[in-house]
Amino acid sequence: MTPTDQPDNLSRQLFTMTWPMLFGVLSLMTFQLADSIFIGQLGRDPLAALGFTVPMQQLITGLQVGLGIATTAIISRTLGAGDEDRAVRLAGLVVVTGAILVCLLAIGLWLLRDTIMTLLGAEEALLPLIRLYWMPWLVAAWTGAVLYFGYSICRSHGDTKLPGLVMVMASLLNIALDPLYIFVFGWGLPGAPLATITSFGVGCLFIYPALLRRGWLGFDLFRLNLGKALRQLAGTMAPAMVSQLMPPMAAMLATALVATFGSAAVAAWGLGTRLEFFSIVVVLALTMSMPPMVGRLLGQGDIATIRRLVRLAVRFIILWQLGIAVIWLMASGVVSELFTADRQVSDVLGEYLLRVPLSYSGLGVCMLMVSVNNALGLPLRALLISTLRLFACYLPMLWIGRQLGDITGLMTGALVGNLMAGVMAYLLYRQGMGELRRTMAH
Repeated sequence: MTPTDQPDNLSRQLFTMTWPMLFGVLSLMTFQLADSIFIGQLGRDPLAALGFTVPMQQLITGLQVGLGIATTAIISRTLGAGDEDRAVRLAGLVVVTGAILVCLLAIGLWLLRDTIMTLLGAEEALLPLIRLYWMPWLVAAWTGAVLYFGYSICRSHGDTKLPGLVMVMASLLNIALDPLYIFVFGWGLPGAPLATITSFGVGCLFIYPALLRRGWLGFDLFRLNLGKALRQLAGTMAPAMVSQLMPPMAAMLATALVATFGSAAVAAWGLGTRLEFFSIVVVLALTMSMPPMVGRLLGQGDIATIRRLVRLAVRFIILWQLGIAVIWLMASGVVSELFTADRQVSDVLGEYLLRVPLSYSGLGVCMLMVSVNNALGLPLRALLISTLRLFACYLPMLWIGRQLGDITGLMTGALVGNLMAGVMAYLLYRQGMGELRRTMAH
């Protein structure tokens, strides 16, 4: 065993790669929570309008994260092969391709907004408010995606500090601008995404000049074999993107189920989902920092160290998320009143915090297994885990809970479904590792 393979050094390396992403992702979650708090002061309807955007936001995020996974994998391998010029041009291809794809998706969502809202069960009275909010929100989502592609290029070069720093800076700016745009300027609900556009735009002005200065980004795309490069990108991106798009599909179905209980339930569910993002911030950071480590170890043929690394991360996630669940359990009453003045929404949110966070350990393990399998070159297994998590565990349990009880039954179903998904994902990872070990042995 080399010194870098020793457990203490493995833990230290994982910590060094993860902590910048942790603070960066934590800051992003904080500004999203701040958005919810400020919008909650406008009343129930603006909060419900925000709740109906959550599945759509996950859809856009799924596309950009899928492309980000492909970016990290392809550019890292290209750099490992010593072809730095190609890595620079691939980075430019990623930015251009990603910006176009997210723009087309945003245009499609705008054109289909009324149909989507009707399918999700939005009340007729909410539609004018949603239309007012969606245009600036979609522009904000596109700006955030372009910024994220810059982060992915940095990570592919092993730099997590610059993305983490820009994430924190952009989030603090967003939080500062929210009350100014929403209340002082009197822009109301659209003020929140306008603040996001401003802060993400400033982030792009930091990240992209830095990439150009370092020589990590170039747009001389015609010197690439574009057909081959796009096929390489698509081959890595497609399974990862489909895997990332599964959660928003499930979120839309879950929101439709919740909407049967009325706008107060949708508002509370939307707030609970944002709190969930905040609660699993450490897991999100790990899913960004671990793939380069796993890929490097895989290239060295060191399966034993990969297994130790994954076990270390899984144990940490289970203990950490159980601690987070206890915190939400103890603070459920205070938190539910902090985020909304509406008593009905507050009561439903309180019930959410008593149940669903107990399942975040299972959800975290499942998310990590998807990330690890992608890094192991097993994207179809990662896709299988995502599919089974949502359509064999989470949604069926959600529906069963809905049938057996009211909104609290549905939340109990979410609890059971996430725990089932965590066990299933780890078993599938173990099976995949066994097959990979046998393949490498031959």
